[in-house]
Amino acid sequence: MTRPPVLTFTPNGIYCPAGDFYIDPWRPVKRALITHGHADHARAGHEHYLCTDLAAPVMRHRLGSIDVETVAYGQVLTIGDAQVSFHPAGHVPGSAQIRVQVGGEIWVASGDYKIEDDGLSTPFEPVKCHHFITESTFGLPVFHWQPQSVIAAQINAWWASCAANGQTAFLGAYALGKAQRLLSMLNPDIGPILTHTAIENTNVILRGQGIILPDTTLADGSIDHKAYKGALVLAPPSALGSAWAQKFGAQQTAFASGWMQMRGVRRRRAGDRGFVISDHADWNGLLSAIKDTGAENIYVTHGYTDIFARHLNDIGLNAQVVPTQFEGETLDASEDA
Repeated sequence: MTRPPVLTFTPNGIYCPAGDFYIDPWRPVKRALITHGHADHARAGHEHYLCTDLAAPVMRHRLGSIDVETVAYGQVLTIGDAQVSFHPAGHVPGSAQIRVQVGGEIWVASGDYKIEDDGLSTPFEPVKCHHFITESTFGLPVFHWQPQSVIAAQINAWWASCAANGQTAFLGAYALGKAQRLLSMLNPDIGPILTHTAIENTNVILRGQGIILPDTTLADGSIDHKAYKGALVLAPPSALGSAWAQKFGAQQTAFASGWMQMRGVRRRRAGDRGFVISDHADWNGLLSAIKDTGAENIYVTHGYTDIFARHLNDIGLNAQVVPTQFEGETLDASEDA
């Protein structure tokens, strides 16, 4: 009798028949294993959640009162007939790849990942497997990230220039992960660092877990904008150019995203600057991660799926595109992204 695949792709999400659970499901299910807290992976409505101990505080903050069990990286759980463990994905603090073994067959669902150590997230850890489910958000050869230290120097030079010209520097970034990564890259000697409410709320959660971030000031409605000359304001992209932002007077806006690699995207965003930095792997990072798994069977989800899967097949792997409702990195992130 033929055993069903360890993981299958269903209308509810990625499903494990042997353990009767889903990974990052997009419809309400009984048991959901969650790779990380971004809204396209951690959704409301599931009966029971399982995630890393590092991801749980943000998930509780975002999803409210949920039934959540936590696990440490590398800890092995038995769920039904499946052996399950969570391994660092390097995407955002607490993010994980989920390894599922049934019999001698091993699958890994990567969620979102990057291979550069950002100094905040637990660094990416390759996991050997037979089948690997990978994102392809930036699955084109044009996407190539410079070292974080290079981007930090660029951002701080731009901020210093804004401050010297009497302008407030507005920098757009996701509230979870990207914002804290940027904070760790900023030079506080240039001026005060202000944060939008969505970002500061996340900062409070992560600081409570022992993650060290520079001092910040909440830029809510009570703030005296004139008292913070030369400031940098970190905000979700959706808040840039808003009535709230306009209260700060003379300003420059910048976006921090992997999409800034593409000139056409930079022009459409109409910002003053674009900094190329992402919490997703670039082209070389994707290929390196896949090679290190040793997997011959690759399932390509959100991003440049067709192009990336075609390349993997051309280099001798067995790759196929799998439709999902994951979004990867966008430039129009809501305040809860």
